[in-house]
Amino acid sequence: MRLNSKGQVTIPADLRHRHGFSEGDEVDVIDDDGTLRIVHSSPGGSRGERVVGRMRGTATTTRSTDELMTLLRGE
Repeated sequence: MRLNSKGQVTIPADLRHRHGFSEGDEVDVIDDDGTLRIVHSSPGGSRGERVVGRMRGTATTTRSTDELMTLLRGE
C-alpha cells in the first residue's frame, strides 16, 4: 500500500469485507505500542448486527412481505 499526499491509504476490498468495514463507517486509528490498528469507532453491536444495519432499506423488490414469504416458503 502507498500513502497518498493527504495521508490516506486504501484498505483492500477483501480485508474490508472480511472485517465488516463498508463505505461511511466511522473508524479509529489506534497506536498500539508502535503498531497502528484500524477499528470501528462505535461497533454498535455484533458484526452480524452491523451487517444487517448496513443492509436495512436496500431491498430493490416491489413485492410485499406476504408475497416474498409465499415465494420463499412455497405456501
